[in-house]
Amino acid sequence: MPTDFSQEINNCVEVLKNGGLILYPTDTVWGIGCDATNEEAVKKVYDLKNREDSKALICLVGNDAMLEKHVENVPDLAYDLIDLSTKPTTIIYDHPKGIAKNLVASDNTLAIRVASDKFCQYLINKFRKPIVSTSANISGQPTPKSFDEISSAILKGVDYVVNLQPEHQNSVPSSIIKLSNDGTVKVIRE
Repeated sequence: MPTDFSQEINNCVEVLKNGGLILYPTDTVWGIGCDATNEEAVKKVYDLKNREDSKALICLVGNDAMLEKHVENVPDLAYDLIDLSTKPTTIIYDHPKGIAKNLVASDNTLAIRVASDKFCQYLINKFRKPIVSTSANISGQPTPKSFDEISSAILKGVDYVVNLQPEHQNSVPSSIIKLSNDGTVKVIRE
């Protein structure tokens, strides 16, 4: 520790390209990730977590341009929220596009966060596609606050575990805000 940062990125990109699952440090908690445009890969995440795919997962993008590519219409307020928020904030948008169908909620919305930590930004920008980010736990179990709390079922169920410490040790899930195209704003998780 630390192993070569770019080597970890390259290892992850290889796994993601092949439809595999990674376990990686995000700007919030340790996450299970996969290619957010690959339906088969997304299904593996639901299977690993024993989670119904009606419960949508969060998707990470590397920057505003990637956000705009995958959401029909990003409300102006979203940029203010992203710029002003003091902690990682996930926003639920209407009408996502170019994303695996099984990631999109039944009301045609998708939770997306612009990654704020270096590792996720580099990874997503190198992979050039959004990646899934969901807490590294079986559905219904508590969210692990540190790597040591991640269950062996999850560790064995992913194809690659990133060998880096998270940049931030805060380990708090992101805020979630729903922004509808009609201007409604709703806080889902503070």
